[in-house]
Amino acid sequence: MMDPVHAMRPGVLQLSSLPPLSLYVHLPWCIKKCPYCDFNSHEFRAGADAPSSQDAYINALFADLEASLPLIWGRSIQTVFLGGGTPSLFSPEAIDRLVGSIRARVRLAPDAEITMEANPGTFEKDRFKAFRQAGITRLSIGVQSFDNAHLKALGRVHDREQALAAVSEAAQVFETFNLDLMYALPGQSLEGLTDDIQTALAFAPPHISIYHLTIEPNTVFAKFPPTLPEDDLAYDMMDRITELTALAGMERYEVSAYAKSGHRCAHNLNYWQFGDYLGIGAGAHSKLSFAHRVLRQVRYREPALYMQQAAKGEPVTQSTEVSRQELPFEFMLNALRLRGGFDLADYVDRTGLAMSSIQKGLAEAEKLGLIGRDLHRVWPTDRGFDFLSDLQALFLAEGV
Repeated sequence: MMDPVHAMRPGVLQLSSLPPLSLYVHLPWCIKKCPYCDFNSHEFRAGADAPSSQDAYINALFADLEASLPLIWGRSIQTVFLGGGTPSLFSPEAIDRLVGSIRARVRLAPDAEITMEANPGTFEKDRFKAFRQAGITRLSIGVQSFDNAHLKALGRVHDREQALAAVSEAAQVFETFNLDLMYALPGQSLEGLTDDIQTALAFAPPHISIYHLTIEPNTVFAKFPPTLPEDDLAYDMMDRITELTALAGMERYEVSAYAKSGHRCAHNLNYWQFGDYLGIGAGAHSKLSFAHRVLRQVRYREPALYMQQAAKGEPVTQSTEVSRQELPFEFMLNALRLRGGFDLADYVDRTGLAMSSIQKGLAEAEKLGLIGRDLHRVWPTDRGFDFLSDLQALFLAEGV
């Protein structure tokens, strides 16, 4: 763990103010590892690699948080996100203890958004209601599809009926919630995709996240790749998603995120706007700003080792400063995902760099029709959204 005195020493960056701060909490267990998943998730077993109880892991989280407090001293936390893994494997009582103890240890904004990921495969009647009573204000449900054949192909542990029941209760209990869906699935047709989206929209969700299935390294799908829809069909699916969500009064405010007015995900917006976040839990990542540097941390990945190290007050396995050369690309990797783009003043404030550090990339992006800009803002065009990776890559070689 970096010494806060060391973090505050003079350096090459000049940040005039610190960005908003979020807290991410990683709960790494799942009932079953999905073949497309490259997250730090582990199948829950009663063997030696599982905690003796949920309380044991939560105690490790508290030790981790307390060891991290000197790095965020005096700062308020605006949002909390419990991710995984499958956090809804934890009991409502355990989540209540977790949320209550976070409130006791940090300055949590009075209106803080507290999101928890949930899996329909862990759903039982009134469980979501109990999570709401435990202090969760926003639920994010990993539906992925309402089609049983696709759910089976994706290795999901729930079926269509469980998904429908879980979303129905979430809609009754939570003022705001998110549905995670995927498209361009093995064997999926445009009609099948349309049915999935229409089924989701029938619940009038305030927020939907829709991701193109991609084959990630070190996954089962990488070793045994399924046949996915052709690119042209995937583009048609994207057009259909945009059309149907717009008809339902939802705005595509980020590459994969659609929301009704007032229901954007504040936690993810902080990531995309290059805000700060403290990540606790096995394998969690942090990005923390100081007056003269931006620091990244990574926690120990394997749960049992993480718990052991957290108990010693040493949960961090890697701590590095983001270099001046890396900052332009890191900022653009996030900010250009947003339909509205970013304020030029925010770039200066959050990187500590001058505007000259991105002028070359901006000029090239504008020439290629990938961005629009005025004196105050930069935003991706429709073409920029379609070729986002190419747009972001223009800032890889920005020298400072």
